[in-house]
Amino acid sequence: MSELGAKSRAWLEQHGFKLHGEAIWLEALTHGSTGAERDYQRLEFLGDRVLGLATAEWLFRHSNGAEGKLAQRLNALVSKGACAAVAREIGASEHIYLGKQARDDGAAESENVLGDVMESLLGASFIENGFDQTRGVILHLWAPLLGGTAGIAKHPKSALQEWAAGNQRRPPKYDLLERSGPDHKASFTVRVAVHNVGDAVATANSKQEAETEAARQFMERFG
Repeated sequence: MSELGAKSRAWLEQHGFKLHGEAIWLEALTHGSTGAERDYQRLEFLGDRVLGLATAEWLFRHSNGAEGKLAQRLNALVSKGACAAVAREIGASEHIYLGKQARDDGAAESENVLGDVMESLLGASFIENGFDQTRGVILHLWAPLLGGTAGIAKHPKSALQEWAAGNQRRPPKYDLLERSGPDHKASFTVRVAVHNVGDAVATANSKQEAETEAARQFMERFG
């Protein structure tokens, strides 16, 4: 693609993004499978940090929780899953520029791709409009998550770590058993084990999510 389509421009503006030029927004929506000179990866890196700072500031101002509780909630709110959920909610999939094979493989609905694109859009917003404007977009788009219970319950990995310590067991050990599929549709299989207790195995679209699910299954079985 050489220019941002009118439909995508209107969609971005509808959801609070303020466009000046078009090149950076085209970059933010372009997947590496297109073969384009610039894709969203660098903007994704930046947007991840902007999202983290904006969310951490909101939590600091609106929560009296201790550092551990704040970190737990922050991790949930800025996770790839949370970013992908926001991207799905605003209909991002139809605006992502993908190569034919990636689109045929379902990359437009991939949690990894949707999460990455959401972060890249925040990176583009920061470059074009600065932190204050981008923070406003984040607080608007993340409002349902900020007002919900994401991250309030104890994270399964934290729960397992505390369970092991409380039962005088060695710390849980996570091993990546298998990684398969292309980057936009990757699958990770992870095993978590506690010495002399047992193990649990889970598969998910990211290593972190597979570890989380394995920890959850372990606690259901042995906790």
